[in-house]
Amino acid sequence: MAEEKKIIIDEDWKSQVEAEKEQAARASSQQEGDQSPGEAAAGDEAAMQWPPASFPMLVSTFATEAMVGLGQIPSPLTNEPEVSPPRAKYAIDMLAVLQEKTKGNLDPGEDAGLEDLLHQLRMAYVAVTQGGKA
Repeated sequence: MAEEKKIIIDEDWKSQVEAEKEQAARASSQQEGDQSPGEAAAGDEAAMQWPPASFPMLVSTFATEAMVGLGQIPSPLTNEPEVSPPRAKYAIDMLAVLQEKTKGNLDPGEDAGLEDLLHQLRMAYVAVTQGGKA
């Protein structure tokens, strides 16, 4: 009887592995299908592993956009700092919308982090737009 159980376990294990292989193959083919022709030609782009979608990643995206607009990070297009207050303001405003729409749904660390980030970005925006005018 113990041998039968072992055979069933072995069969379960094999079917589990096969199911995982099929799932991985489907995911791989689906990712390839999601690429535009330009992406498929990029090679390295196709092999890149994207980070998981998350609230911190969303916040980071807008924060980076704001810092580019404030000239704190070089523009990805020119690799030079470019000050664009409207670009920075838009990204900061988007973060404020996120803060408002997620109120009461964030854990205390996320809430405090977003509040602190918005404060810092707003102060940097004031410094850039007022340029020393007091």
